[in-house]
Amino acid sequence: MTTGSRSLPTEAELLGFFKSLSNWGRWGADDERGTLNLITPEKVRQAASLVREGYTVSCERPITYEMGPGSSLVLHYMTGTGEAQVQGATHVAGGSGDFFGIAPHGYTITHMDALSHMFWEGYMYNGKPANLVTARGAGAGSIEVPAERGVVSRGVLLDIARLKGVKWLENGTPVLPEDLEAAERAEGVRVEEGDILFVRTGHYRHRLEEGAEAVPATNRPGLHAACMPWLHERGVAVIGGEGPEVTPSGYDVDRLPVHHIGITAMGLYLIDAANFDDLARACEERNRWEYMMTIAPLKFSLGTGCPVNPIAIF
Repeated sequence: MTTGSRSLPTEAELLGFFKSLSNWGRWGADDERGTLNLITPEKVRQAASLVREGYTVSCERPITYEMGPGSSLVLHYMTGTGEAQVQGATHVAGGSGDFFGIAPHGYTITHMDALSHMFWEGYMYNGKPANLVTARGAGAGSIEVPAERGVVSRGVLLDIARLKGVKWLENGTPVLPEDLEAAERAEGVRVEEGDILFVRTGHYRHRLEEGAEAVPATNRPGLHAACMPWLHERGVAVIGGEGPEVTPSGYDVDRLPVHHIGITAMGLYLIDAANFDDLARACEERNRWEYMMTIAPLKFSLGTGCPVNPIAIF
């Protein structure tokens, strides 16, 4: 199987990635932080040194309540309203409140996957048995692990849609290692160990402009599994995308190899369903594709993931 200038991994080679790219035991038998171990105090200080203007950009999509193609389930109920309040009433206090129920995994809510989110052959990251995830929640690899300290590091945006001179990559277009390297050269930046790497395909803009029906979840642009050795070699701590991997994957053996190899073998944290349009504009205006990135997962006990609002700081 070939495309562009490189051969794509065969199915046998893809299966080999589970061993050749494995970080099991690298940071100890009990480790649950995975690639977050690559974010050292020195790396955080490097990220902080990139803050020069104090300008901030959110990479989260709005959380809405309308159901549509590919929408994640979100429930919103008011526990208190102002409808019965009387205007001008003397010494009458009031207030409002909400209940939210959110299924974060899916195609429309910007979220972080915990290392308990994916299994391969009955195991999750670092050899933890998958049956530790029960009806009560994740008994290992919970979202509480990255939430404990939060995630702060150098962020890099590689804008593949800009590289190719298009508003968005067409459905099912794979992003390959040579695309990542070409974007590095075009932007004058290099992905380094401990970085939070975001890869823009324009998928979210495509959805906004042409509607959800035009961009089905089963046919999206994104990273090809061929990028996994590259991410491992560069030491990426967090990978994020508007949908982080191309679908269909091109493999019968695994429909989500970036998720399974990344999360299960490498302990690599994924940000899914992000919005990089505002970030891309901020980077292009400044001709600057590195910044300080902060991600603060909520401390959901035993959770396999949660919504997040990644904030880039220039």
